[in-house]
Amino acid sequence: YLFAQGPAPEVIECDTCCPPPSGGALLATGQTACYTAGGVVIDCNSAEYPGQDGFYQAGCPSAGRFTDNGDGTVTDNCTGLEWQKNTADIDGDGTIAWEQDALTWQNALKYCESLEFASHADWRLPNLRELLSILDYGRYAPSIDPVFGVEFWWYWSSSTIVYPWTAGFVDFEVGGTGCDDKGRRMYVSGVRRGL
Repeated sequence: YLFAQGPAPEVIECDTCCPPPSGGALLATGQTACYTAGGVVIDCNSAEYPGQDGFYQAGCPSAGRFTDNGDGTVTDNCTGLEWQKNTADIDGDGTIAWEQDALTWQNALKYCESLEFASHADWRLPNLRELLSILDYGRYAPSIDPVFGVEFWWYWSSSTIVYPWTAGFVDFEVGGTGCDDKGRRMYVSGVRRGL
């Protein structure tokens, strides 16, 4: 505001408008091993490859981070977000099958907005940063804490990417991310502000 010669910001007195997150501001990636340039696991104290993520493990730690609420939801104690524990069973048949349970981006948005689950009706499709926050780069197939029961595939985010006909997704098999045409079908997992 100083550079734009605008008015000074005012304090908003509202405890529920934007509750502060619990835990640390940054999240640990889950990576605990260290590697050479060729991908060989080495001691994280190596002088040849110092300062790797696996050495510092900076951020909110993975241990004890997630709580299984016993109602089909998981709470992230670092971000305060509450997640659907499992991949959304769109057709309600008790099994996850690509043909019945993968949705286009628009239908994923609609599904989460209308979801009433675990005594809550404020579910939404997570944005890309929220989805990235639960990736665990120390795991493979799935690249997420075992408390979650997700399928090893791509999950839509609510985030439109630089090309407006594409949206971001996260791959829980390998811990990757990307963007794809909004008409493509992917899995869904809802999120809500929990704490």
